[in-house]
Amino acid sequence: MRPVSVWQWSPWGLLLCLLCSSCLGSPSPSTDPEKRAGSQGLRFRLAGFPRKPYEGRVEIQRAGEWGTICDDDFTLQAAHVLCRELGFTEATGWTHSAKYGPGTGRIWLDNLSCSGTEQSVTECASRGWGNSDCTHDEDAGVICKDQRLPGFSDSNVIEVEHHLQVEEVRIRPAVGWGRRPLPVTEGLVEVRLPDGWSQVCDKGWSAHNSHVVCGMLGFPSEKRVNAAFYRLLAQRQQHSFGLHGVACVGTEAHLSLCSLEFYRANDTARCPGGGPAVVSCVPGPLYAASSGQKKQQQSKPQGEARVRLKGGAHPGEGRVEVLKASTWGTVCDRKWDLHAASVVCRELGFGSAREALSGARMGQGMGAIHLSEVRCSGQELSLWKCPHKNITAEDCSHSQDAGVRCNLPYTGAETRIRLSGGRSQHEGRVEVQIGGPGPLRWGLICGDDWGTLEAMVACRQLGLGYANHGLQETWYWDSGNITEVVMSGVRCTGTELSLDQCAHHGTHTTCKRTGTRFTAGVICSETASDLLLHSALVQETAYIEDRPLHMLYCAAEENCLASSARSANWPYGHRRLLRFSSQIHNLGRADFRPKAGRHSWVWHECHGHYHSMDIFTHYDILTPNGTKIAEGHKASFCLEDTECQEDVSKRYECANFGEQGITVGCWDLYRHDIDCQWIDITDVKPGNYILQVVINPNFEVAESDFTNNAMKCNCKYDGHRIWVHNCHIGDAFSEEANRRFERYPGQTSNQII
Repeated sequence: MRPVSVWQWSPWGLLLCLLCSSCLGSPSPSTDPEKRAGSQGLRFRLAGFPRKPYEGRVEIQRAGEWGTICDDDFTLQAAHVLCRELGFTEATGWTHSAKYGPGTGRIWLDNLSCSGTEQSVTECASRGWGNSDCTHDEDAGVICKDQRLPGFSDSNVIEVEHHLQVEEVRIRPAVGWGRRPLPVTEGLVEVRLPDGWSQVCDKGWSAHNSHVVCGMLGFPSEKRVNAAFYRLLAQRQQHSFGLHGVACVGTEAHLSLCSLEFYRANDTARCPGGGPAVVSCVPGPLYAASSGQKKQQQSKPQGEARVRLKGGAHPGEGRVEVLKASTWGTVCDRKWDLHAASVVCRELGFGSAREALSGARMGQGMGAIHLSEVRCSGQELSLWKCPHKNITAEDCSHSQDAGVRCNLPYTGAETRIRLSGGRSQHEGRVEVQIGGPGPLRWGLICGDDWGTLEAMVACRQLGLGYANHGLQETWYWDSGNITEVVMSGVRCTGTELSLDQCAHHGTHTTCKRTGTRFTAGVICSETASDLLLHSALVQETAYIEDRPLHMLYCAAEENCLASSARSANWPYGHRRLLRFSSQIHNLGRADFRPKAGRHSWVWHECHGHYHSMDIFTHYDILTPNGTKIAEGHKASFCLEDTECQEDVSKRYECANFGEQGITVGCWDLYRHDIDCQWIDITDVKPGNYILQVVINPNFEVAESDFTNNAMKCNCKYDGHRIWVHNCHIGDAFSEEANRRFERYPGQTSNQII
């Protein structure tokens, strides 16, 4: 039976249609869609599953024939145009690789290019109607904002399958419901249907089915259950079965993609001789629910991970990076799909993938692109087991970096924290819930030592992304009737999933500054900057200069020389400086802006510029064991866009007291020949050392990733010349390569200066 077209129906009418096969006709719309201005006789609909009413595969009817759009060159701007054609105000995202299933019939449009302002898709450039070299595995979809255009007559054709679909799945513990620790890993499988939650008959239930269910719920794998116990328990309980005949291959990302059979309303004998389906899921390392599970997982030999996620605002999402030849690199998004994304998610200890992201949706990487055209079946244990192409620089660019969003277990962490007093839901004074045993109560957090890293964890626990600011004073936000400080001494590394995983004082709070005005607050954001130093340029430009003291008065004023310079015979003599250029890229999804507003920038008469950040970078010379023997620091003389990628315009410049910052896709260049762009090595003895540069060392400005802010180089100094080589970003190498780097800092040089 073909899918049904539903026009303007009430929710009750739609529900009746789903439950009754007698309404499978196609009612007439209230307004002829062909009369819509600019549509030129085209009709649009959203199709596929699983999906919500405002998302799906885009289908266009032209000349009486329905067809799809290829995802080649598809952009968010094209999605905006199509969502308006469908009657929504705008698009919030788009999908590729037939996320909502492959369509049928013609592929009407390929290489669709829109600016986003067009009134109709016919105004966009393309290869022409019906001219395409794609298959339906490349069908594009859109995710529209759930808000209708004012006065829009709903001529959008929403495809509804003639049978029910499973939209939500949960595990219900057979005993102790409501008292079990989260996440729930074992219990009865329940599916949400229009008339409520129902159980699934276990006749024919397989491990493949359990694998799919566990993946949907955020667990990487499943284990066998005590079937005899649950059968005995089922005899003492009543069940409401709504689904049977589930047959999954095991690679599906959603239960709806499996073969399913639903019980009809008049079926009296449901699941005869059977019982409710039960699953037991194995949580990943981050979500191990008990110490026993943690010990069991830790007892297994763990090699270094060969895949990781970077740049995601939430746990279980990010740009996919893989380890090859001891160096991390990205994955090209060609042929990237849910099967490959699910392999990555499960390999990292999450469930199956919710989304396979293309087009550097999680920010662009830097350096090598290791893989392209990854084709996974979904059964592989590692992405490296999937067929793939090793690519060259000409094959792909970082604008095509692949990413994922994984299914995560429900832990309820977001219910134990909230914000109050802010102007929006993304800001406010932080309140946490404590207690147990005993009544639960809400309280505040002492603002002492509260900073960006702690705020990052709070925003992550709230599900609000990154932290723009971590505030130690919140007197301007009313706390209502919550005045008790229940947590103090909070110190986080920035990677924790919730504040209770951070170090803190426990039940005995100690706060230097009392009162609600000195309690912690946050301002959260879905996007953040990500600064990265161009390490190769440091290696290429490093050299030694003996600079006369009479040319260093300004540098001394800004504390850019070693402490021994204070006792030098000014203006006679010189200082030996290790000089190099710094090119700092912003690869994140938000501009990098100084924390302080321009009203508080400090004017430095000597150099004739404003400092927007007192310390922007640290420059250090370290011994092989990490002891610092020479240092320099670089104030943000002026953060500006020196150069940008081809499609990015400069936004920040220093001239005329301009706004300071680094735009996404741009970089700020500090040349080797400007003041303080050095380390004073006058007192350094000959030997083997490590050159280290750290950007944003005090975490003054929030970034999506702080692990890539440090750069290290091997260097060998003989008292006259210096060899600088093997420069790399701190997290660019494997753990073993980093150990080798630190063990042999004076290895044979590839550069003599």
